[in-house]
Amino acid sequence: MERLYHVIPDESYRNQALEYIEEHHRYNSNINGSGGLDHYVHDYDAWLRRLEEYRNCEPNENRVPAETYMLIRESDNRLIGMINIRYALNERLQRLGGHIGYGIRPTERGHGYNEINLYLALERCYEQGLDMVLLDCNDNNPASWRTMLALGGNLIHTWEDPEEGLCRRYSINVERAINTYRSVYEPRILRR
Repeated sequence: MERLYHVIPDESYRNQALEYIEEHHRYNSNINGSGGLDHYVHDYDAWLRRLEEYRNCEPNENRVPAETYMLIRESDNRLIGMINIRYALNERLQRLGGHIGYGIRPTERGHGYNEINLYLALERCYEQGLDMVLLDCNDNNPASWRTMLALGGNLIHTWEDPEEGLCRRYSINVERAINTYRSVYEPRILRR
């Protein structure tokens, strides 16, 4: 059984982070949950500085406090996925985006890794005092909405976005999800 853990991005993951983005481009896959890494492929240090700024910012209409984590597989120390947790929502994120964005690299999908990714993020949300989180995804991304459902997500509504098409919004009760699914995911998590 593969075990996974979250790390805060740092210099030691530079090469893996860039390769992660390149793989998404090779597979023509959307890049979600990376804290904007895809916009900083030529300046990884600027991306790290951006993450630090968001980690400590005051919420406003342009940005909110957020943390980005890398999901690492213990057996080979490989970057499997990323997740961005927004600890507050501005008006824009209330409408679209929600508290959490996530993604798994194309060659590692279909192994249940994103459920572990989301479970670990829910633990972080609980630590930050969030009772309920909102998450969005496109209707044509069943892997994403099935991940939300796997952790107790409740479909709140659907809507047609002019750019994204049909979208779904889910809510997850953080404490209930952690308590309900702890025994399912804990054996696959490495605590560091």
